[in-house]
Amino acid sequence: MTGDLVLLTGATGYVGGRLRRALEADGRPLRCLARHPERLRPHVAPGTEVVAGDVSDPGSIAPALEGVHTAYYLIHSMASSHEYAEQDRQGAESFAAAARAAGVRRIVYLGGLGAGDRLSRHLASRQAVGRIFRESGVTTVEFRASIIIGSGSLSFELIRALVEKLPAMVTPSWVDTPTQPIGIEDVVAYLMAVLDHPMDNAVYEIGGPDPVSYGDLMREYGRLRGLRRIMLPVPLLTPRLSSLWLALVSPVYARVGRELIDGVRNPTVVRDDRALRDFQVRPRGIREVLARALVNEDLGFAATRWSDALSAQREPPSWGGVRFGSRRVDSRATWVHCSAEQAFRPIARIGGKAGWYYGNRLWRFRGLLDLAVGGPGMRRGRRDPESLAVGDGLDFWRVEEVQPGQLLRLAAEMRLPGRAWLQFEVTPENGGTLIRQTALFDPIGLAGLLYWYALWGVHQFVFAGMLRNLAKAAASP
Repeated sequence: MTGDLVLLTGATGYVGGRLRRALEADGRPLRCLARHPERLRPHVAPGTEVVAGDVSDPGSIAPALEGVHTAYYLIHSMASSHEYAEQDRQGAESFAAAARAAGVRRIVYLGGLGAGDRLSRHLASRQAVGRIFRESGVTTVEFRASIIIGSGSLSFELIRALVEKLPAMVTPSWVDTPTQPIGIEDVVAYLMAVLDHPMDNAVYEIGGPDPVSYGDLMREYGRLRGLRRIMLPVPLLTPRLSSLWLALVSPVYARVGRELIDGVRNPTVVRDDRALRDFQVRPRGIREVLARALVNEDLGFAATRWSDALSAQREPPSWGGVRFGSRRVDSRATWVHCSAEQAFRPIARIGGKAGWYYGNRLWRFRGLLDLAVGGPGMRRGRRDPESLAVGDGLDFWRVEEVQPGQLLRLAAEMRLPGRAWLQFEVTPENGGTLIRQTALFDPIGLAGLLYWYALWGVHQFVFAGMLRNLAKAAASP
């Protein structure tokens, strides 16, 4: 490891989690402060220290700051309470006093862009926290960012919810408010670069090279997803009314979304380019940032083990399956008394003349419908009845990944209002093998959502029968 001890707060958050991985990859001595350390410890690198503490409890954070050179403060309370501004103020004051007492050399804080006397409550709170740190006597570097775009970010999910679900939108005047989005990877790059930067108090405004409007963001996302959206300007629709409407479109993000939309009357553009002069970071343009968010989401999906992901769900899957980003997931598993190798054999033979183990007439009918609209249908069969390789055609699927004896993932090539995958995993468990079958669908627009939910009952019937018969075939001598 190199350098002085770093303390990271907010390591379980969106930015903090990515910064933690970057610090670990760079070999920095790292300590993370967490209210629930038991939840964070399984995810950190072996050399990373995790300590308990809460900035609302001054006594709990003093031990975490001992011996720390640089402390990252990536905490805000907007999602937890309507009184978040007061909570943020108290937390910042407690942390600043404890950092000063512990001899911390530098605080790095990520705040929000915006200027003027009429800042929204959200932006005013973020900038007030930065001011508390700068006045604490500890050297403070504050980065101010506008919208942060990346797979899983709140801003990205809100844009997705609006564009995917609404073919036509009534757009209030705030949709034309200028903003300067920045990609999550570029934000992390700035936060990392400051560690090797001279020790000076500074406020840096960071953003991508493209000043755009919120409407531009939605249109660009639509282009990347192949969606044409109609926007009808309505000047009387205030940010407050817009936030209430947002709760209907994306209820998961309703509370935080209302606060963000209440603040969109404030232009959030970079007015001082000092960050470009002092750092070597060159942020990506908005088209690349949005495209990378979609690609990184694909990579996250490809790396997911659904046996782990579903066991981590706090609530049982609801009607329509589980959501993974924009995707809809229908997953089920069954245990068989045989080896993993034996359990995988019928999976490796699926399709072609062997059929799909259940509802073959329905599969053939689906193939005929696909042919009728210009798709490949079921004509291709398979290259070899016993073995599969990445890239093989398999009826109207293509083999995307195969790990013999472990995993098979098929990507659909049929005509669909979205993208679809069918995945099989086999895992040794309790003296036998767990077979997990997962159907995934990435709907494009409202048509894709309607397609998924309209066929939900059929999928339940067919996929349940398929898994049942796969298990029987695996258990047969």
